[in-house]
Amino acid sequence: MALDWAGFTYAALVSAGGIMGYLKAGSVTSLAAGLLFGLLAAVGAYLASQNPKNVWLSLGTSGSLAVVMGLRFLNSWKFMPAGLMTLASGLMLAKIIIGMIKRTHKS
Repeated sequence: MALDWAGFTYAALVSAGGIMGYLKAGSVTSLAAGLLFGLLAAVGAYLASQNPKNVWLSLGTSGSLAVVMGLRFLNSWKFMPAGLMTLASGLMLAKIIIGMIKRTHKS
């Protein structure tokens, strides 16, 4: 079984974003949300690595972050951190959906 390297990288990026938000702005909310969503993304990547059809946690995590950070980006028009996380979450979402579509056509 292949590891979901993109998923684990995404999880690390989300966690690092939460830590950076805490270090730069003292935001405990950023730290808690970053670590929580990073953990959820890592568990989702692990589950997808074990069973490629089990992408629901990854889908929910990246979808939620894409929406929340996308709205923050639209309100601020600042690339860091909202734009970067919107882009990363959107790419992760696209990867998951494309993988789901490819598995559907193979069956």
